[in-house]
Amino acid sequence: MNKLSLTTVLLVFGLFANTVRAADIEAGKAKAQACAACHGETGNSTNPLYPVLAGQNARYIYLELRDFKEGARSNPVMSPMAANLSKEDMHDLAAYFASQKPDNIPFKADPEKVKLGFAKTEEVLCTMCHMGGLKGQNEIPRLTHQHYEYTLKQLYDFKNHVRTNDAGNMSAVSKTLTDEDIVNIAQYISTL
Repeated sequence: MNKLSLTTVLLVFGLFANTVRAADIEAGKAKAQACAACHGETGNSTNPLYPVLAGQNARYIYLELRDFKEGARSNPVMSPMAANLSKEDMHDLAAYFASQKPDNIPFKADPEKVKLGFAKTEEVLCTMCHMGGLKGQNEIPRLTHQHYEYTLKQLYDFKNHVRTNDAGNMSAVSKTLTDEDIVNIAQYISTL
């Protein structure tokens, strides 16, 4: 690349960067007060039916909030909560929750089910999307530090096409799983 074209690229990028607002963690913290009743002050939900948001991928949180707002994902609690969020609100909330540290969740997993769940995650190649350790990436969620009950429900929701905002990936995988597989996978994930 010659010097002129590099300068042009940097100038254009600089102009574009100035128009893109960075997510504001402190603003997200203030906005997250409305989320605390279900997800906890720092995103560490103590109710096993609500997901832990602390440490979740910011892009994933943003996309899920957007899907709740636009109706691509539906939930009687979250859909109305997201309805009035602006794009800026969603980015700020995502940045705040992503910056928090997830707590370890006490769950007494059945070692045999954990072993079977691990084997099944290897068989269906969960790490191809969720990466090693099921830590997620970009719009693919981190599965570690998540409640057993929440994980179980999400797997069933994908299998039963109650949840469909996944571009078909999870729906395709989950339809190959038996109820026993789903329980074992959720048990395994609860230990991560």
